[in-house]
Amino acid sequence: MNTQTTTQLPIPPHFNPDKVGEVWRVPYQQIAATAEAWVKQHGIKPASSDKNRICLLLIDVQNTFCIPNFELFVGGQSGNEAVNDNVRLCEFIYRNLGVITKIVPTLDTHTATQIFHPIFWVNAAGEHPTPAATNITLADIEQGIWKVNPAVAESITNGDYELLEKHAYHYVRKLSQDGKYPLTIWPYHSMLGGIGHALVSSLEEAIFFHSIARQSQTQFEIKGENPLTENYSILRPEVLEDFEQRPLGQKNTRLIKQLLEFDTVIIGGQAKSHCVAWTIDDLLTEIKEVDATLAQKIYLLEDCTSPVVVPNIVDYTEQADEAFARFAEAGMHIIKSSEFGSWT
Repeated sequence: MNTQTTTQLPIPPHFNPDKVGEVWRVPYQQIAATAEAWVKQHGIKPASSDKNRICLLLIDVQNTFCIPNFELFVGGQSGNEAVNDNVRLCEFIYRNLGVITKIVPTLDTHTATQIFHPIFWVNAAGEHPTPAATNITLADIEQGIWKVNPAVAESITNGDYELLEKHAYHYVRKLSQDGKYPLTIWPYHSMLGGIGHALVSSLEEAIFFHSIARQSQTQFEIKGENPLTENYSILRPEVLEDFEQRPLGQKNTRLIKQLLEFDTVIIGGQAKSHCVAWTIDDLLTEIKEVDATLAQKIYLLEDCTSPVVVPNIVDYTEQADEAFARFAEAGMHIIKSSEFGSWT
């Protein structure tokens, strides 16, 4: 790690923290003009001139997870945590605008007939599982409590229901074997083409401001389109092979290589217990295969991420904290967004 001291910038006057929990249209042309004026005022240089290259990896900072009353709002312990996290994340981007080389937002991307959505499964009465409250286990399938909905086979396997059943059975069994979370049935969320799929407006504005100010193209990374596997991590789907050991999904080897080439990688986003934790876990696995000391260039913004908590149903706080403790033990830095800027 290079020794570096950074001077934090002020937060531009256009940023309104009270709007972070709302959806609105970003006035691109106006923000672009503001960003270019900000560059002249503060002597900000293009990202291409950075000697110490810093990547900010933002996991799923989308409306579906971050706006109250949207499908999978990450309320955390307080009930409003994703909004609070994103206020700090916006401020972090603006304050460290001059040193963040590239911003990489991930986009959870789904359609209706996927293995973790209610329509994929039915019980003997033809009813779909209740989202967020249902985990489907191998025993559930073997006992006939839940079975694949025959009607969705047309959309996924060209009408071959037997093939789709084999896929689903293999998938649930593989999750169990690999020690992953059980198959959770989620509400329809991050739907491609919908408002929930979009970045939170305030963060989209901050990211766009960065791209103009630093003349650095934002790199959007899409995950989750495969109908037959969950994809919590941006670096790989939950299951890589189907029941015949053919490729079901692939590692994002291009992004893995790119992240390991940065001098510093900073990570924040939602949710700490799921997509953030699995992404970091997969990155740590790749790091250990190359050089375990590379973990020291990873910084986790603990005040810009929160666990999934559904009151009276599930609380993943403990699992999230355990994962972050493991990451720290491996050499990663767990910091608050206000602490970044001077390090050795």
